Formats: sequence, structure tokens, C-alpha cells
Amino acid sequence: MSVKSYIESNKERFLEELFSLISIPSISAKQEYKPEMEACAQRWVQVLLSSGADKAVVMPTQGNPVVYGERLISPDAPTVLVYAHYDVMPAEPFDLWNSDPFKAEIRDGRIWARGADDDKGQAMMQVKGFETALKENLLQCNVKFIFEGEEEIGSPSLEDFCKKNKELLKADIILVSDTSMVSAETPSLTTGLRGLAYWEVEVTGPNRDLHSGHFGGAVANPINVLCKLMADITDANGRITIPGFYDDVEELSPVERDMIAQIPFDEQKYKDSIGVKALLGEKGYSTLERNSCRPSFDICGIWGGYTGEGSKTVLPSKAYAKVSCRLVPHQDHAKISDLFEKYMASVAPDYVNVKVKPSHGGQGYVCPIDIPAYKAAEKAVGIAFGKKPLAVRRGGSIPIISTFEQVLDIKTILMGFGLEQNAIHSPNESCRLDFFYQGIEAVAEFYREYTAI
Repeated sequence: MSVKSYIESNKERFLEELFSLISIPSISAKQEYKPEMEACAQRWVQVLLSSGADKAVVMPTQGNPVVYGERLISPDAPTVLVYAHYDVMPAEPFDLWNSDPFKAEIRDGRIWARGADDDKGQAMMQVKGFETALKENLLQCNVKFIFEGEEEIGSPSLEDFCKKNKELLKADIILVSDTSMVSAETPSLTTGLRGLAYWEVEVTGPNRDLHSGHFGGAVANPINVLCKLMADITDANGRITIPGFYDDVEELSPVERDMIAQIPFDEQKYKDSIGVKALLGEKGYSTLERNSCRPSFDICGIWGGYTGEGSKTVLPSKAYAKVSCRLVPHQDHAKISDLFEKYMASVAPDYVNVKVKPSHGGQGYVCPIDIPAYKAAEKAVGIAFGKKPLAVRRGGSIPIISTFEQVLDIKTILMGFGLEQNAIHSPNESCRLDFFYQGIEAVAEFYREYTAI
């Protein structure tokens, strides 16, 4: 039986196993879902064992548990460490979903559910690709699995877990499916990720909420001040104004800029897909350069005062914002975090008090494209998708990838199968059904190619 035949013969079972995981709302951002996190980890153990792992266990961390599994062929064989995460983003606002986010549905050739892509769907592609390779006698290397439950909150416990289990996690390469392709027509492999720094800002004015008629115009409104402070962080050219922010940013070479320019990209289609009339970003760079190889600053949430039904003439005591920077390789997230705190302290006016609370962060990552594992992934994706994949940097962040390199001294191959229209982190997340099966095929073919190179 061929790889394609095995997948075809088992495709309904593959979906059933995926749906069983999707039905567990493993939301790491909310403490009340701790039991579901444990249940999802246990379910992954069952799936790994039934898929051919010799061993699969739930291992404790300081936070949510890690699922570890392995299939050891020979101590002399190379070892692939497969990383994924079983936690998902909250599904709110529920009223924007067209179906239950935790009850997967197939409509219009797509799987609709929270986690259909990020990352339960892609994790299942890895596991079923492994199973297919095993059943088709293609597996000539050892395979280890590490599935965490905190990726969506910055992987706070995983670095310590890796340090304590370096021998257990010893491998030659790490394989990850948690990224996306350029498009359905243009398969790609991710060769770079941006880093991340994240903060919460609190601005306090008067010691209590005030009557806006009695005090308006005489006392600083913290929301007004916060909005001004945030707006001033980017200038008219889209440049970030924090002193020292660009010190470690490596400029794109003409060769790399030319490679990016060769990526098929329809700017009008891009705008139409997200419902905007025009794009905005750093002057002097293309859209694809801005969202992959240049740093950015964004307000992720802002609130304060009265937001309930009707009106309330109040001058609020406090205002808050959650903000983030996407960073490029060579920018250290801890250094950028310190620069942001110092900047906010320097520009805070006397009529308010500004506090900055740093949150999670992570470094950027660049993967070499001349190593055997990358070549194997390139061939495998080409077989499954009918076209040689492009090497593309992406704008997202997976902070643990740089940690793997620093702690475990292992490079990572980012072999993801997502698409922009899959709407990860948003209502109506989905995954194309054909991509689900092609992803499984690509992973199986990776194991064939990896030991053949």
C-alpha cells in the first residue's frame, strides 16, 4: 500500500481522532480550564500510543503538563523531535461563530473549529504522518514528541522543562507544524520567525472616577493621555520612536529583498480578504517585507472608563492597554522590553502615573536552508503539494523555537500547512480538508526523504 492509499483508507479515523481533541476546550489563558488541559494531554497520550509510539506519558511542569512520546528504532539512527501544542486560544466572541467552536464541522471542504489549524489540526498531521510512515516501512529514524499546553500564553514553563530533560529530548532536528504557507497555490516552508515582546500599560490620573462636568477640562483624562502616548510610539513614516529600538535590526540585503519580491502576492486580494481599502506600514518597505522581516508595534487591547449600555459622564481614574512588538532576528526581547519601560518613563507627563508590566517574550529565529532536514522537508512538501516550496520568512512568533536552539542546541524545521484564510485566533477558525490530508502525506514523505539524504 502506498502513502496516499494508506491515508485514503484511514482518513475518516484520522478525522475522528482530531475531532475528539477539538471537543476538549484546552484554553491555557483561563485558569478555569485546568481540568480540560489535563484531559487533552491524556487524550494525546492515547492518540500517540494508538498511532505507533512505544511510549507516551504526561509529564508535569510548573504550569500545564507536557505530553512526551517516542518511537525508538535504533540508538545509531538519527532522531527527529516533533514539537506541537495542545492549548488553544479562547473562542470568544461566540456570537461571531457560525457553529460550535468545540464541535468540529465539515462544510465547504473545510474543518471548522477552534484548533482546526492552530495547532490540533497541524499536530494531528504530524502524528498521522508518523503513523503512515511507520505502517509503510518508511521510518528509519527515531521519533520523539513533545506537545506543550502553554504556547498560546508564551510557553512560560517549557524552557525549564527542556533544561531539566535535555537528555530525554536529545535529537538531531526538531520538526514543527505550527506555521502557514504563502497560499494554496504556492506551497512554502518557513525559514524565519519574528520575536515578540509584550507589556501591559496602566495610566492612573485622579484617585477616583470623577464627574466629567465638574472636572472635565481641568484634570487629565487617563484614556486621552494613554491614547496620545501610544500614538506617538510610531511616527508618520511608520518608524518606532523608542530610542535604541533599531540598533540591532539587520537590514535586508538586496538578494533577500529580491527573493521576497519573487513571492506571488496580490495586494488587492490581500486588502479585500481583510476588508480594508489601503495598507499602512514602515515607509520604504513592501508589504511582505513589513510583515515578515521588519519589526512592528501594535496596541492589542485598550480599555478604561464606562463601556456599558447607555451613557455615563465620567472622567475615569485609570486606563489600560496591552501592547506588543514583533521583533526581527538579532533583536533581544529582554533588551527591547527594558527600552520600552525606560521610554514610557521618560515620556510620562506629571499629571498621570504610568506603570509598565512586562509580559512574555521570545527571540526571532532563522533556519538554514542547506541542512539535510530542510532538504528533506523541501522534497516532501513538493511531493505532497505538487510544487517545490518557496523559502519564506513569516511574521508570527513561536518563542520556544529560539529556546530550543539555545537550550537544546537543535535547529528547527518549520513545516507548516496553515493558510491565512484559516483565521487562527479568530472566530470561525478552519482548515482545508485537502490540506489536512496533504499535510499528513508530506510528513510521511519527510521520513522517507530524511534518512535517504
